[in-house]
Amino acid sequence: MLTLDFTNCLATHVGSHGLDPDLLAPGSEVHNAIAAATKRLAGSRGKGWERWRELPFEPMRSQHVSAVTTIAEQCRGRFDTMVVLGIGGSALGNIALQSALNPPTWNLSDSVRKGAPRLFVVDNVDPAYFASVLDFCQQSTGNSGGLSRTLFNVISKSGETAETAAQFMVIRDLLSRTLGKDYAQNIVAVTDPAKGTMRQICEREGFTTLPVPDGVGGRFSVLSPVGLFSAAMCGIDSDALLTGAADMDKACGNPDLQHNPAAMLAALLVELGTSKGKTNHVLMPYSNALYLLADWYRQLWAESLGKEHDLQGNRVFAGFTPIKALGTTDQHSQVQLYREGPNDKVIGLMEVGQFDHDVTIPTGLNVEAIGYLEGKKMSALLNAEKRATEYALLESQRPNFTLKFPRIDAYHVGQFINLWQIATAYAGLLLNVDAYDQPAVELGKQATCGLMGRKGYEKHLSSVDEALGGDRRVI
Repeated sequence: MLTLDFTNCLATHVGSHGLDPDLLAPGSEVHNAIAAATKRLAGSRGKGWERWRELPFEPMRSQHVSAVTTIAEQCRGRFDTMVVLGIGGSALGNIALQSALNPPTWNLSDSVRKGAPRLFVVDNVDPAYFASVLDFCQQSTGNSGGLSRTLFNVISKSGETAETAAQFMVIRDLLSRTLGKDYAQNIVAVTDPAKGTMRQICEREGFTTLPVPDGVGGRFSVLSPVGLFSAAMCGIDSDALLTGAADMDKACGNPDLQHNPAAMLAALLVELGTSKGKTNHVLMPYSNALYLLADWYRQLWAESLGKEHDLQGNRVFAGFTPIKALGTTDQHSQVQLYREGPNDKVIGLMEVGQFDHDVTIPTGLNVEAIGYLEGKKMSALLNAEKRATEYALLESQRPNFTLKFPRIDAYHVGQFINLWQIATAYAGLLLNVDAYDQPAVELGKQATCGLMGRKGYEKHLSSVDEALGGDRRVI
């Protein structure tokens, strides 16, 4: 199991910057709040926007795995390249799974892929970026041949997200012009199973589809077909991911704070944030493979908890700023700030017990100053760096915790994902905010529609012009 070591978040180790252990003890206010939250989450699971809790369990699990596996088998061998079109929760989970569970040379080596496709996740509408990916797809085996061997996975519940809609319109036109009437065979859409603009397009054009389940928001969707399809296409074990998530869910159903890792993680971060001013939450994996899981975490933590109003409508400006870092790289770029800058952070370190591959540092250079490295494993150096950083943070009274992976595999990545998802649900209750809406995102979407000329959004265009026009100060 993934383990959470929170020793360095306590006042016994970081003085006044940590939490009094009695605050977390049975009978304490925090302990009782967690017990109440556990009861509420047990009552709401599987309902409304908490259907994501059921993704690792039957019947949703077998329904999704069966559908994903069937389509992946139909696609296997037909495509050299797969391009995911999506943004936010429709992209970050896919990127994180691929980075964590397949080698960094995946797109470069046929022998590594063993017949599976290259994977590109296009999560922006930067025209140069998008065009370069499309150019590669067309040129990889000649113009029509390249596109005929490229699968496009469009992920959008509604079909109206501007970024994904624009991407889709470009590739649909390109495919239909290049491949003709059979172009639909090169598209798999993950969308609402019954309604919405993309569903209408899929029915009309004959696209193969997978569902975005009802009650599963984008940032909680990686364990649904949203994330599982690209994972299956690239040889990642969906069953192991879901089993890890299910086992973590069971561990996080305990009303006793001391035996519930998600509840403890939420309680620590919320209490340190609200009572100790530690409102910046760093996640720092000591593993390149785990680095982009921190990107996924950033959306989950920021968008779920950053709210102007609480559930009663009071203005509270809740939330914390999630930050990603990479060990050891950011020991040389960020730790100076973390140790001697404002003491307003909690640093989450991520450690790996056993790497699948290791490198031994050779002997025989005969240079005294670096001779101590000879014959040592690089994994030993990496984990020594992690432990040294933990010690240095402790010396500066900077609260920190460690999440330890016994090894990096689909089972433990599934545990990590559900640990943070459940911790987010707990944190929302502790902060008394709705962890499932994102009202602040909507104004930017509406303004974009106005600027791009969408009918019915003219007032937003006028508002933008008024707010951003007039006397501008430019040097």
